Amino acid sequence: MIVTLLGLACFALLVVSLAPRLVGLSPLPDRIRNVSLFAIMALLITIVGLIQSWNVALALLNLCLISSIMALGVNIQWGYAGLLNVGIMGFAALGGVAAVLISADPVADAWAAGALGIFVSFILAVVTVMATVYAYRNMAPSMARNLALFAIIVIGLIAIRYFYGPAKDAIEDVNPASEGYLGGLGLPIILAWPVGGVLAGLAAWVIGKTALGLRSDYLAIATLGIAEIIVAIIKHEDWLTRGVKNVSGLPRPVPYEIDLQQSQWFVDIATRLGQDPALSSSVFVKLCYAVLFTVVLLAVLWLSERALNSPWGRMMRAIRDNEVSANAMGKDVVARHLQVFVLGSIVVGIAGAMLTTLDGQLTPGAYQPLRYTFLIWVMVILGGSGNNWGAVLGGFVVWFFWIQAEPIGSWLMQTLTAGMAEDNALRVHLLNSTAHMRLMTMGIILLLVLRFSPRGLIPEK
Repeated sequence: MIVTLLGLACFALLVVSLAPRLVGLSPLPDRIRNVSLFAIMALLITIVGLIQSWNVALALLNLCLISSIMALGVNIQWGYAGLLNVGIMGFAALGGVAAVLISADPVADAWAAGALGIFVSFILAVVTVMATVYAYRNMAPSMARNLALFAIIVIGLIAIRYFYGPAKDAIEDVNPASEGYLGGLGLPIILAWPVGGVLAGLAAWVIGKTALGLRSDYLAIATLGIAEIIVAIIKHEDWLTRGVKNVSGLPRPVPYEIDLQQSQWFVDIATRLGQDPALSSSVFVKLCYAVLFTVVLLAVLWLSERALNSPWGRMMRAIRDNEVSANAMGKDVVARHLQVFVLGSIVVGIAGAMLTTLDGQLTPGAYQPLRYTFLIWVMVILGGSGNNWGAVLGGFVVWFFWIQAEPIGSWLMQTLTAGMAEDNALRVHLLNSTAHMRLMTMGIILLLVLRFSPRGLIPEK
């Protein structure tokens, strides 16, 4: 019965979003249609809680909320200004690094062994960059300027390497099995969320200053390449984030299950409700995460809507639609592009820090373009580019079916092959193919939406 409800809810989502155009009927009024789509998504998550468990449903909800925030960040860049950023993975990774730098406990031995050398090498790097920029701007173009720039860069790199190499090795040699890095500041991890946004914003500013004057395809190549560089640094600089050995055990902004199970007030409430305290503690923790993530999502959504409907938002859309005309009207197109690129990256960085907080660990090897770039772009396109509510809906729809496509596909294949023999070759093949259902499902959903609702489920007005 419940499985049937899940199928009916999925069918209702398809009917409300695509069926009117499919059969040539007039679409529903925008407000009714949009509310219906969000209501169906809430129903789908509720049915998952009834079929599988509320632990699974709340875990799915939390990831949907974080994905929606990432989609909002990309929508700010693409939907507002038409900037093609395919380096989302790198900005999300910087948010994860912020979670480690802010919340992890400092490793005293590592600080004593090499922190000074790392600090000196960082200062030398800043001085080298500043000296290079100063020489480039203040010397006339000539062979002398080229030689001066070459000398500054070479001397700077030698000096940086002189301090950085020994310091790095000394830090990584400090109990490498469990530490081998500097650690963090030991502060509450929730402070890492805005810091993650700041780190992503700074990286976006550096990228934007060099790449935003390029054509959109070159910008895409530049952002993709820099994202891969960021992830490669996180993977291989063990002194910073332990590399592929991961940083686990990050503190939480919510209670721990074991603490709840040992709290008499919580045990009394769970017993009164007829629930197992151990299971209830896990549900309660995920519910606390959901409240925090919902607050952040609503805050980002409210600010995005205010910005979109302001004179600034109208200016950004004018630049997006016709850069030449906007430039002729006196608008600084490159400066506005840099501004919106940084703002969108800040939102993605905040979401990246939230995701690491939810996981409780930083896993550099998990940052893959499929998860952190392709899926986020599908959310924005499917939801509706330029519409903040559409980006949120796209985050929920895409992540829900990305996770639930395999169990739904397994149930479907078992139902279709119920009358076949256990060793039937076709039955075995179909059951083994359920692992690939998510890729096929996402492709079908994207094709249907692009065919019958090319501007997304909630298109821009």
